[in-house]
Amino acid sequence: MSQRIIVITGASGGIVQEMIKLLPSEDGLVLLGRSQEKLEELYRHVENKTCIGLDITDREAVTSVIDQIYLQYGRIDILVNNAGFGEFKAFDDYDFDEIEEMFDVNTLATIHFSRLVGQRMAEKGHGHIINIASMAGLIASAKSTIYSATKFAVIGFSNALRLELADKKVYVTTVNPGPVDTQFFDKADPSGDYLKSVETFSLKPDVVAKRMIKIMGKNKRELNMPFALAATHKLYTLFPRMSDFMARKVFNYK
Repeated sequence: MSQRIIVITGASGGIVQEMIKLLPSEDGLVLLGRSQEKLEELYRHVENKTCIGLDITDREAVTSVIDQIYLQYGRIDILVNNAGFGEFKAFDDYDFDEIEEMFDVNTLATIHFSRLVGQRMAEKGHGHIINIASMAGLIASAKSTIYSATKFAVIGFSNALRLELADKKVYVTTVNPGPVDTQFFDKADPSGDYLKSVETFSLKPDVVAKRMIKIMGKNKRELNMPFALAATHKLYTLFPRMSDFMARKVFNYK
């Protein structure tokens, strides 16, 4: 297998840690996160890597880092937009700054990376953009108004981008996992009550990582998991009123 250049944002996250265990050693990894020191420590045993500390909400810094990567490697074969966070609380408990921060990290950073890298991939006629969204971007639930909105936006953007890049041989995939047992819930669910209540549907990060590795470089439209929530999304689409009732009265775990 020839070397692939893979760029991953939010690279200190649990899913990415599991992915890197599974990726071929010859792949060249560019790992982006808030703390370069933390990335270097996490991946000290990984040889073909470059760790870069980056504030992904800083547009000038994002543009500069992408230029730096292309100058060093000449291409990006796979871009994984993984950075994101969530908070689960009532819609009127958010303030302006909290809303803007979540959109900056979850949505706008993904859009900017996808747009800037997608343009260069299109010029080369090759590449794969993988945007990690969420089942929350397909199935809304109470106390996730802002988080769901950020992920609905990522999915909408990705679906349109896929159409624009299709003739350029650039693939765009959205990955929509349900609850994943990672540090994401340290902020989203500090009490641990929500994660415990959805234990039946929760995924381990290594399971998500394995499925993501399998689709890399393939023309896959979306990856929804687990199966139970993927099936629920189908019902949600077909029977919206019943789904709203069930979400409010039966499956409201937050």
